[in-house]
Amino acid sequence: MTKFFRTVTDSNAAVSAIVVLLGFLTATLLLFIIGRNPSGMYQAMLQVVTGFDSRRGTWNVRYIGEWFVVSIPIILCALSMGFASRSGLFNIGAEGQYIAGLTAAQATALFFPPIPVLHTFAAISAAIIAGAAWGGIAGFLKARYKVSEVVATIMLNYIALYLHRILMLRIPGSLSFRTPDFSATASISSSFLSFLTNGSRLNNGLWLMAAAVVVYWIIMERTTLGYSLRTAGLNKDAASYAGIRVNFNITISMLIAGAFAGLAGAAVSLGVFNYGRILVSFDNYGFDGIAVALAGNCSAIGITVMGFLFGMLKSAQPLMQSRQIPMEIATIIMGLVVVFLSLRGGIKMFKEWRSKKAL
Repeated sequence: MTKFFRTVTDSNAAVSAIVVLLGFLTATLLLFIIGRNPSGMYQAMLQVVTGFDSRRGTWNVRYIGEWFVVSIPIILCALSMGFASRSGLFNIGAEGQYIAGLTAAQATALFFPPIPVLHTFAAISAAIIAGAAWGGIAGFLKARYKVSEVVATIMLNYIALYLHRILMLRIPGSLSFRTPDFSATASISSSFLSFLTNGSRLNNGLWLMAAAVVVYWIIMERTTLGYSLRTAGLNKDAASYAGIRVNFNITISMLIAGAFAGLAGAAVSLGVFNYGRILVSFDNYGFDGIAVALAGNCSAIGITVMGFLFGMLKSAQPLMQSRQIPMEIATIIMGLVVVFLSLRGGIKMFKEWRSKKAL
């Protein structure tokens, strides 16, 4: 039994699976306590993942497409958080970097010449560059002036939101919540993916997200840069002694992290809408990405799996409500996953205690 316990707790993937299970079990217990049937929660989740409505016996694949639409920006923002975390940084600014990317993508979609392919490429590139620049500000402040990236990125989130509103509201023809329509040449919508998913909003952002996951994995696991970033993340003093440029790595890490979040802004603004949104509050993809990155152990595959899980929970909320299940239960599950993950340190301490006791 002791050997099994050690094996399970030594595996980050196993710990993540356990805490997710605990989150669902706790949510089930809470529903019993308030007198609701938990089956409605699981029926809603089943409908999101498969499109099958067990109440009516009907099947609609559109739910699957919408699940993917919600998951795409969450995964991209989680890659932002995960990349910085693997480098020893805590990037709470993915939301601001996402907004910077969204703003740049919308401005390019509105004002760049409507040349097919080139227009889309320009808008996506602008989003990536804007997100990278916004993340790079925090990286530079950390590297040059030792400013905490946590404080810097939190402040930059609000600066990004209100700067976005100032700029978007100055566009001729803008209303309080939207800009004029984009040219179709800037869109990354996909009639093929929409057809496959029965008219959902699923778009080519799916392929951008898949490419980003691969790029994340290649950089972190198969390049010299990734090795130096991971080394600096484990021990900055040792990395510096070994000749690694720690301050340079801090800036580069935040630049790349911001680029992932900026791409999320492009995926949402160019794929889901045909006009520019003027945000009045955070979309919260960046904040959800923090939880996803932590739950996915900041690995490419872990972030992808957890991103789809969290996307499923968010997509299932309206369906839960239609089954007399409080939609907040999905948020509770996501919160519990993070809380239980924070107990990982306690599990490790318990392991060490058991090891000492065995000796």
